[in-house]
Amino acid sequence: MKDKLDIKSFWWQWRGVWITAPLVSLLIILARYFGLFQPLELFAFDLFLKMRSPQPQDDRVVIVGIGEEDVEKIGTALISDEIYAKLLKKLLDYQPVAIGLDVYRDVPIPPGTDELKKIFENNNNIIGIEKMVGKTRQYRVKPSPILKAKNQIGFNDIIADKDNKIRRALLALPSEKAFSLGMYLALLYLERKNITLETNEKNDFWRLKNTVFIPLESNDGGYSNADSGGYQILLNYRGSVNHFETVNLFDVLDNKLPSNWGKDKIILIGFVGESFQDVHPTPYTSRPDQRMSGVEIHANIISQVISSVLDDRPLFKIWSKNQENIWIIIWTIIGATIIWKFRKANNFSKGFIIFIIAEIFLIIIVYVSFLSNWWIPLIPPLMGLISAAGSITIYTARNASKIRHTFGRYLSAEIVNILLETPEGVKLGGERRTITILTCDLRGFTAVSESLPPEEVVKILNYYLGFMANIITEYQGTIDEFMGDGILVLFGAPVMRKDDADRAIACGLAMQLAMEEINKQMTLWGYSPLKMGIGINTGEVVVGNIGSEKRTKYGIVGSEVNLTYRIESYTKGREILISEKTLNILQCKVEIAETKRVSPKGVKEPINIYKIIGIEGNTSLFLPEPKESFITLDKPLQIKYCLLSEKDVTQINYVGIINKIIIKDIEKGAQISLISEQFFLPQALDNLKINLIDYPYCDDIYGKVITVDPNNNCFQLYFTYLSASTEKIMIPTDK
Repeated sequence: MKDKLDIKSFWWQWRGVWITAPLVSLLIILARYFGLFQPLELFAFDLFLKMRSPQPQDDRVVIVGIGEEDVEKIGTALISDEIYAKLLKKLLDYQPVAIGLDVYRDVPIPPGTDELKKIFENNNNIIGIEKMVGKTRQYRVKPSPILKAKNQIGFNDIIADKDNKIRRALLALPSEKAFSLGMYLALLYLERKNITLETNEKNDFWRLKNTVFIPLESNDGGYSNADSGGYQILLNYRGSVNHFETVNLFDVLDNKLPSNWGKDKIILIGFVGESFQDVHPTPYTSRPDQRMSGVEIHANIISQVISSVLDDRPLFKIWSKNQENIWIIIWTIIGATIIWKFRKANNFSKGFIIFIIAEIFLIIIVYVSFLSNWWIPLIPPLMGLISAAGSITIYTARNASKIRHTFGRYLSAEIVNILLETPEGVKLGGERRTITILTCDLRGFTAVSESLPPEEVVKILNYYLGFMANIITEYQGTIDEFMGDGILVLFGAPVMRKDDADRAIACGLAMQLAMEEINKQMTLWGYSPLKMGIGINTGEVVVGNIGSEKRTKYGIVGSEVNLTYRIESYTKGREILISEKTLNILQCKVEIAETKRVSPKGVKEPINIYKIIGIEGNTSLFLPEPKESFITLDKPLQIKYCLLSEKDVTQINYVGIINKIIIKDIEKGAQISLISEQFFLPQALDNLKINLIDYPYCDDIYGKVITVDPNNNCFQLYFTYLSASTEKIMIPTDK
């Protein structure tokens, strides 16, 4: 049973993560599948390439670039067979491994056609090009017939992404049994090293020595539904433009190069000028002048194949789809966990800092992996991290707003948070706990409410309860309920603190001090001042949610609650009375003005209660103790009075006279002498209802007995309710 509760508690504690992470992960994975993140993923790929240190120059590949200056010297961009024949003859003298002619020679351009044919026929290391990929045949370009007959042709097609950048190398078209120019030249170079192309028996992947070339699939890395036709790999550029040694056409024709310049190398021939429309954007391109010529792209492909076999320069590696999805889920969970853990207002800044650190950590992991030639998804997990955090932030903000709108007037924000954080906050039942209980009540307000319109009563109550609620919240009390003009406040539920009793007393003192401000407003409204009594008690109760599955209320049950009400009923005027249990657990010193021995209903033995007028410590508060004065009436007032039992009025009336009026600040009272043989001498703290015999139309008067003198058959009381009109009759204005 306990294990089930622990599991339920754990689930509830992290409910935001369990709900948010799977949903966000699913949405991110679906969005990735439909290509929504591809532009950003490719942008991150490009950025990482630029941030990476340039790779060393590969001197095994050199370029003869035909630029605008060469064309100007020739006088035409249509270069004749004679010039190419001279160029090839001079290059062959350098004894290269192979020569790649990245220039279309599908038709003869005399003069010099016969001489060029002889060079093609007599040399097996000259590789020409053709264009094979196109929507229709008119987009294709045929190769040189002589080189085609000798099978010395490689296609020069390159694959561009949707943003026209070249990130992939097309090595072969297996369906056409054709290699690209770069792959063909790389294979010729490796043959000199006795390394030939093999095929893995398990998966038909190409292998050169120990290097396996895994073809790129349509959804690998940051791609989504990309064209994966042919045998493609990610292009691992060595750097930006002009990274390979490049000489111009007339450097060769005019014999300006060293005699061993091209020995045992691969020499590429191609156009390198902007005007030749053979320049392409790459991951390094941010300006038009940073576009790379097609011949240099082929050089990068050749270098990548050769260096991966001979130099152990790794090819780009990619995780499987399952691994990538798990990676996304992990970071979505991390984002959800961080924000859920630190979602409270007082922890939000800390959570935000940790969240930013997590984002930076993710970027660092992906970049460091990229430096090791692993292309790990960045944007989907980053979006998962942000989306999960954003979802939880929106959820908690809306939920907190709703909860605080409903409960914020009654509970402190901290208590609302704690109630929401625990499964017990939504289930019926409770637990035994020792807490301090405060209850307060306005003396004689029931009589006031009977004499006023309901709207006026509500106005007074709202003003009074608003003041009190703010003070209670300030002292971290829990308002359990408002009961008319009374308030029940808990200290120690649902949050327990060592100083619960001290804060309860300090709260009570602050509430009494606030009555002065409240009564100023009562006077402005034309009402009599209000007087509040407060009772405080400490004891064991059952605290938790009480009610039914349809309607619950957070509250307390137990005899200690009833005792607190009894203690409060003994207050007269503006008193704060506490029980001995509360006094015994106080950490701060309090000032006791009076000790009373009482016998509350339901309690077997008499108990001591204490009138508190101040507390020391961090919340040092003291009530002013006004002096008591007496007014002797020139003409005593005849009265009849009866005992109040609980809230009921007894039917027996007794007669007496008021010969003295007692005034103590806003509190007023009277000394009553008994004059009838049928007299009743009340006990201290009894509540009485009083009427003036000579003024039958005056409002009822209510009071609480404070002292009794049986020897002289008299007693004193303080009025708990005395209307303004009756007060004018009883108390002379000139005194």
